[in-house]
Amino acid sequence: MRHACLGGRRAGLRHIGFETSFSSQLAVDRRKAVGARPWIDAARSVVHHPRMADRSQLVPFAGWGKRSDVPVGPVGAVARAVGDRIVAATEDALGEEIDARLGRIEMHPNEVGVDPFGFDPQAARYALAVAAFFHRVYFRTEVHGIEHIPHGRALIIGNHSGQIPLDGLIIGASLMLDAEPPRFPRSMVEKWSQTLPFVSVLFPRCGQVVGAPENAKRLLEQEEALLVFPEGARGISKTFDRRYHLSEFGLGFMRLALETNTPIVPVAVVGAEEQYVSVADLKPLGKLLGMPAFPVMPQVFLGMLLPLPTKYRLYFGEPLTFTGDPDDEDGAIEEKVWVVKATIQSMINRGLKERKSLFW
Repeated sequence: MRHACLGGRRAGLRHIGFETSFSSQLAVDRRKAVGARPWIDAARSVVHHPRMADRSQLVPFAGWGKRSDVPVGPVGAVARAVGDRIVAATEDALGEEIDARLGRIEMHPNEVGVDPFGFDPQAARYALAVAAFFHRVYFRTEVHGIEHIPHGRALIIGNHSGQIPLDGLIIGASLMLDAEPPRFPRSMVEKWSQTLPFVSVLFPRCGQVVGAPENAKRLLEQEEALLVFPEGARGISKTFDRRYHLSEFGLGFMRLALETNTPIVPVAVVGAEEQYVSVADLKPLGKLLGMPAFPVMPQVFLGMLLPLPTKYRLYFGEPLTFTGDPDDEDGAIEEKVWVVKATIQSMINRGLKERKSLFW
């Protein structure tokens, strides 16, 4: 989202301008992409919606117009039209200003409208519309302490669970829809996810980044908010008997925080552990398939492919700051990591004590 800058200082950051209307820009994009062929014009009419006409004050993304110079085939044009309609319908149904909030995040795309990590603004707005549905309707998320999210760089450290990373989706939706100003988080994803069809393309376009130290450092030096789950695959693949018991935390996030002078915001997620109940983990089979785990989920075998609609609760804690040498021995780093882990576990325990039911 921003050009890399050395030494941890922002170079030439600026907010997006609002000199062109969003609705007229969409029309230009579609004319350049698909021309005036009648059958494509019919697809374009899908986006004619009351909400679409009321956006004369917005240009949601720097570089939006540059995206229209990229050739888009008929399938892509129809998909974009349908995606625009989904965004508009989501805004109507939920009362969310998705494009307005996306328009407030700072972006520095290259000549084709994407950042060096592959982030695509159009893909992000479609993903945010879907995330808003899960956040507001499906999981009915309660959010506590969102005001603790600082301006500028931040490491958001949370517990990981639920077999698939919907907890990251909901945290991201909260940061975009509930925080003020909205923050677009970059998530550090497992390297093995880049071997998966579709996912390997979708994740970068939605702003997710492979969890390599150099990537994380570069994003923090650009004043990004970085979402990290130190439990990694160990956390998300926990079986039901281990629910809400934190697995071992990696040390990398703490070394990164010390090196880049970044505050750590702990976040506890309550509700994700029960969305997909795993009764066993067939690790040998997972290893054979190139996966870190192979959970056995009875509800999936019974044909219930969607997660259970548990009620999510997010608890953002006050920022924690640490000082020290990032190259210290593991023992010294582990002491600092223990503070973060204990804070999150305490927040989880409090959330479990306060909730009255899984579903409300």
